[in-house]
Amino acid sequence: MWRIGQLARMVGVSERTLRHYDKIGLLTPAAVDRTTGYCWYGVAELSRLERIRGLQRLGLPLRQVADLLDAPETQLRQALAEIVTSIRHDIATLAATAAHAEDHLATPMSILPQQTAVGPRRLRIRHLRLNHPAELATVCPAPPAALLTWLHGQPTGGFAAAVTTDSDGEQLSLPARTVVRAVVPPSTGVVRAGQDLFGWLRRHRLAITGPTVEDHPIDADGAHAIVLEVSVRPRQHTHAA
Repeated sequence: MWRIGQLARMVGVSERTLRHYDKIGLLTPAAVDRTTGYCWYGVAELSRLERIRGLQRLGLPLRQVADLLDAPETQLRQALAEIVTSIRHDIATLAATAAHAEDHLATPMSILPQQTAVGPRRLRIRHLRLNHPAELATVCPAPPAALLTWLHGQPTGGFAAAVTTDSDGEQLSLPARTVVRAVVPPSTGVVRAGQDLFGWLRRHRLAITGPTVEDHPIDADGAHAIVLEVSVRPRQHTHAA
């Protein structure tokens, strides 16, 4: 039999940890001296402690260790499979975050695009035909109206656009979809932000599937922002024959 300090040194844990395990019922001493209060541990407790530490090294939180310490092997394997799935998801998320940060470092941008899912949207629009992006400033109505363009990059000629209207106009239904959204900083022009956005989409292999919507939301204090939103899908890979 070993006292608590001896067992702690043997296994490489602190006495405080062993007392905590005792307090939560995870590892109780084999015996407690009623006179001195000393805790004594035997081979069975040593084996149980090593199993506790082994389960922790597998990534199980202490709460789950308590549930699985005496569980059958099949239950333990199921719990470990779920942990592996969760870890792989976390790795993929971190890898995507790192890739986005590296992209921003390699290509300075005026915006920070975000990909998200949005619900359906119904608009009443008036169609326009423009010859140059510079004309957008003259046709864009006052906030909170929205401007729509059907562009995939810098136009080389005339292009289609539309503005939302409260009066007569054509109904346009945008389905539930995946979009990339970016808020245009006050110091950045919309044209530059749009070019940065299209470049970001190309680098991330996202194909544009609908109009770019330029919204102008206004808050209760009368301040307004410019938000670009474009429908996207992953670009299909093409294989050489």
